[in-house]
Amino acid sequence: MSKITERVETIVTPIVESLGFELVDVEYVKEGPDYYLRIAIDKPGGIDIADCATASEKISEVMDKEDPIAEAYFMDVSSPGAERPLKKEKDYQDALGQNIYVKLYEPIEGDKEWIGILESVTDDVITVQAKIKTRTKSIEIDRKKIAKIRRAVVL
Repeated sequence: MSKITERVETIVTPIVESLGFELVDVEYVKEGPDYYLRIAIDKPGGIDIADCATASEKISEVMDKEDPIAEAYFMDVSSPGAERPLKKEKDYQDALGQNIYVKLYEPIEGDKEWIGILESVTDDVITVQAKIKTRTKSIEIDRKKIAKIRRAVVL
């Protein structure tokens, strides 16, 4: 399915950018018997429902012509939300100093999930300042071990 998301991203990026939006994520998944194409967009100040409707209409026109997906699917164009995924290098840089949630392929210090402040980012490693009970600790995480990473809303 990654080839489909790559192809859709190539098709959708110029459309989204022409509307003054940023393409945050493209996801193509099967849930039960149905396929879903989810496209997350954003802009400074945030996306509203009218922005999503405009983008959806433009994207649908081009997707119908290009037809990169053989199966029938449902398409959803939305905001990435407050807990947006970190996919691109810019996302990581924008999240510095912010709360993030990281899920790993294998545990570090016995845990596969970490929530904390993103302290630093290199090509190979991120450093998260995690709160463990009453103390904080800097955890270095190899980027190859990250299964999912997103911003986190912490109350």
